[in-house]
Amino acid sequence: MNNVSLESIAKSFDASKPPAVKDVSFEVSDGELFGLIGPDGAGKTTLFRILTTLLLADEGKAKVAGCDVVKDYKQIRKEVGYMPGKFSLYQDLSVEENLNFFATLFGTTVMENYDLIKDIYVQLEPFKTRRAGKLSGGMKQKLALCCALIHRPKVLFLDEPTTGVDAVSRWEFWEMLKRLKTEGITILVSTPYMDEASLCEKIALIQEGRIMSIDTPMAITAAFPKELFAIKAENMSQLLNSLRDNELVQSVNAFGEYHHITLVKDSGTPDAFTDRLPMAIEWKTIEPTIEDCFIHMMSA
Repeated sequence: MNNVSLESIAKSFDASKPPAVKDVSFEVSDGELFGLIGPDGAGKTTLFRILTTLLLADEGKAKVAGCDVVKDYKQIRKEVGYMPGKFSLYQDLSVEENLNFFATLFGTTVMENYDLIKDIYVQLEPFKTRRAGKLSGGMKQKLALCCALIHRPKVLFLDEPTTGVDAVSRWEFWEMLKRLKTEGITILVSTPYMDEASLCEKIALIQEGRIMSIDTPMAITAAFPKELFAIKAENMSQLLNSLRDNELVQSVNAFGEYHHITLVKDSGTPDAFTDRLPMAIEWKTIEPTIEDCFIHMMSA
């Protein structure tokens, strides 16, 4: 059963500029952890606002929890939880006051659904009287998630929830999402971090408002069309320029301590041209990452 579905969704904000989203269609199954992966400005937030009934699409249809986002918007607002990218809780209220306020909005209490948020809230409890605006980034993130879950939603939308938090908080957050999945909640999460794509069951890669690929992370990386090599040398800037000028190199991109390259058809291994490079290099064959796939699709 599909818990979320979009059919040819389009939205523009300025007629003189390209649309924010264009002809977007995908489906999210009941209980699935689905990732919308793309850089800032790709259209992720626009799609989430349409699905949470905060924004009307110009074209297309969408359903959430079996309800039409236009006709049944009141019902959808009862069924979904939404954590926007920017911290939007009441900063002058304490942790406890924010939770009670959002529970009251949905006609429930903190205790009624405490089992759902318990693992998260126990980390917040020592700070329950602290104003939300005085919390650290990681604690704000946990409080926002608790407030989005307090009414036990059927579908949870998380818009770039790990942006601006430290690496440990990012890891903890994804561990929390894994536990929430066991509760049967359908989770849609958007992120610009390509390394988080592998933590989702299914992903959609989005760029400039268009979906480039939808599949499991494993299937997307397995479909990478070329053999991929990682190459490094002492002078990485000089190496990058040399690779870009080499007629045997099809693509080259900097990835940390290595440059990732693909070669033109039938050119073999980097041994075919390493003797011509003005520096000693080392290279190895590697498995492509989601980021490699994303870059390849952008340049295709």
